[in-house]
Amino acid sequence: MSAPVVRSFHHADSGTWTHVVVDPATRHAAIVDAVLDYDAPSGTIRTASAQRVLEYIATAGLTVDWVLETHAHADHLSAGAWLCERTGAKLGAGVGIIEVQRTFKRLLELGDDFTADGSAFDRLFGDGETFAIGEIAVRVLAMPGHTADSIAYVAGDAVFVGDTLFAPKSGSARCDFPGGDAAALHASIRRLYELPDATRVFLCHDYPAADAAPVAEIALAEQKRGNVHVRDDTDAATFVALRTTRDATLAVPRLLWPAVQFNIRGGRLPPDGAFFRLPVAFAADEMPAPARIAGTDVSATT
Repeated sequence: MSAPVVRSFHHADSGTWTHVVVDPATRHAAIVDAVLDYDAPSGTIRTASAQRVLEYIATAGLTVDWVLETHAHADHLSAGAWLCERTGAKLGAGVGIIEVQRTFKRLLELGDDFTADGSAFDRLFGDGETFAIGEIAVRVLAMPGHTADSIAYVAGDAVFVGDTLFAPKSGSARCDFPGGDAAALHASIRRLYELPDATRVFLCHDYPAADAAPVAEIALAEQKRGNVHVRDDTDAATFVALRTTRDATLAVPRLLWPAVQFNIRGGRLPPDGAFFRLPVAFAADEMPAPARIAGTDVSATT
């Protein structure tokens, strides 16, 4: 089995790993799950993290064929389009991105200027499709559950799993986003567990304890033996119950709304180039009672 060389870069602010996947025979490469730096209070986007990747590409003398997304991330802004502009690479994602685009176009009431047809990406991969990084064949596995567009890339003895699996002590991805489904995630993980035990699993995220370093890679056998949410013998009902209970306790990701709006566009700003939409509503159990404001009976006029 062919073995790509993988160089991983950690983005501490979002806990994200970006992986540069290299065919050592041809020096051709792909970049998986690249990150921009975004300061939400100021609305400022910077490129230092993506620049680190570009510097490695240049120093190593690599030709980048692909910039790949495992899904439309909700916790960071993708550097996909930015890197493609600077490397000439093609931007790839799962075909399920169209469903995600349609969902968030509706939820955010995006206008006709946003086309939910996947055209923000150069190629949309379906389950079982193949392509190449140099001479290394890559197979795409649909991984629905966390999101409808989640996919994994199997490249030789390595698999890039996005948010489907975290390190064993952190478990698995949440399933309470639009299009998420815990039973589907269990089935997706079972597909991963059918790969050879020695497969190198490259994570998109790791959330280690304060005194531990983040982990980018782990053998599939360790996941099957020790993942706290889904081991090799964990049945679907047990996993769904655990995942559903846990998801009910999780806060909304800090960058959900700007990240999704940026990432469903392939890593680009909205056309006006200046504003993200932010849905706002009172929680169902915290709606204010009708009140008089400046002498006006609100309950009589609304």
